[in-house]
Amino acid sequence: MALTLTSKMTAYDVEWPSMFIAERDRIAIAFGAELVAVHHVGSTAVPGLAAKPEIDLLVEVHTHQDTHQVDNFMRSCGYIRGKDLTAEHHFYRKDENGVRTHKVHVCTTGHWQIARMLRFRDRLRRDADLRRQYQDLKLNLESENTDGIREYLAKKAPFIDAVVGPKPTS
Repeated sequence: MALTLTSKMTAYDVEWPSMFIAERDRIAIAFGAELVAVHHVGSTAVPGLAAKPEIDLLVEVHTHQDTHQVDNFMRSCGYIRGKDLTAEHHFYRKDENGVRTHKVHVCTTGHWQIARMLRFRDRLRRDADLRRQYQDLKLNLESENTDGIREYLAKKAPFIDAVVGPKPTS
């Protein structure tokens, strides 16, 4: 099994929105009539924010139907199905040359993660000071990280929780 590397943080790239649109248009067909919306989330969706150059897409669906067919389509686009983050939150990742390039979260309408991801993105877009604080945190975490992506994500979580509230515990 090949090791997938996490990308290094880079300055904001004005091409990220176009990269999102291209990928959105490419994968939307997989979800057929169940598709509600595809949102650009994560740090690449926030103008001016340094980020790992990994495009995050949040796909909202009415229900998870034909998951085998969706999995096959996504595989044909270079995605690997990861473990479900919850029963109604599916996850896909795409790597190129061993480096993560895209992540796709697929959630059913009403799933708590949809509002959380959009609220965090929108707060960062509106608030330059908050955006700077988050960027400083991410750059610091990256420079100090000794235990990989899990450590990085765990140490970002308290900041995100402080901005949008903690995750539901159920």
